[in-house]
Amino acid sequence: MFKIRPVPSNDHAPEAGRNAIAAFDLDLIDSVRVNRSAAERRVATLPGRRTVKKQWQAAWLVKAVQCIDLTTLAGDDTPGRVRRICAKARQPVRQDLLDAMGIGPITTGAVCVYHAMVETAVEALRGTDIPVAAVSAGFPAGLSPLALRIKEVEASVAAGAREIDIVLDRSNVLTGDYRAVYDEVRAFREACGSAHLKTIIGAGDLGTLANVGRASLACMMAGADFIKTSTGKEAVNATLPFALVMVRTIRTWRELTGYKVGFKPAGGISTAKDAMAYQFVMKEELGNDWLEPNLFRLGASSLLTDIERQLEHFTSGRYSSAHRHPMG
Repeated sequence: MFKIRPVPSNDHAPEAGRNAIAAFDLDLIDSVRVNRSAAERRVATLPGRRTVKKQWQAAWLVKAVQCIDLTTLAGDDTPGRVRRICAKARQPVRQDLLDAMGIGPITTGAVCVYHAMVETAVEALRGTDIPVAAVSAGFPAGLSPLALRIKEVEASVAAGAREIDIVLDRSNVLTGDYRAVYDEVRAFREACGSAHLKTIIGAGDLGTLANVGRASLACMMAGADFIKTSTGKEAVNATLPFALVMVRTIRTWRELTGYKVGFKPAGGISTAKDAMAYQFVMKEELGNDWLEPNLFRLGASSLLTDIERQLEHFTSGRYSSAHRHPMG
């Protein structure tokens, strides 16, 4: 399904190490090949290959909650809305449901906001270890001047964001200028400092699955800590074929360099069933390490409400109305 020319390496990094910036290698990027029909067949078999019910399903869903980047990226965002989202991130599942399942306190993986709301979110999350992720670098189009996008990244880090979600200028992928993709992401990685860099490739805008694989590889080569499918604003956002190609690129990068890069699907993930489908891809393609929030995130807003409804059904045997759950 996915082929890439192997490059021998005797300089493998420690497993716990952060992905490092590597030298640009156009031959490696150009060697990516994807069989679309094979990829689609692979993801179509997932529901039959792995099904979980009852307490096992509840356990998967609790883990999914811990991997959510609880997100608000609306034009009418206000400090009040951001504070409400942060309160939900602190306690994403009702306490009575956690008590019924015998589970201690949990939080979401992060809160994701525009740069203008970073300081509000940081203050609202003070006293917790929940990171604030800022969408920066000309989100969602990525078409403002590079120098301005770099300044925005630096400003978001200075305001307290511990994770930066940047978006590629997709025209560089569509014209095959992967050197420009690499240089852009490398500049963002250097601007992030100790903050982790999540690169949004805009998979739905890239035309082919091969382009998705090549863009993913160029981003990891430039030092991305995570690769992310979408801004949530594209006509086509996260899909399982996109996820499969991207996680197999992550697996190849791990084999070539020793570094582990995270994955974040985002956009259109609104049901517990959707979330578990992506968890199954991670489990089968990358293993248990990629089921934890340090290597897997779900970009979502309404997803949390459906997961809570599923957990209430598990504990009570009844589905509740959505209005019974504080909105994510």
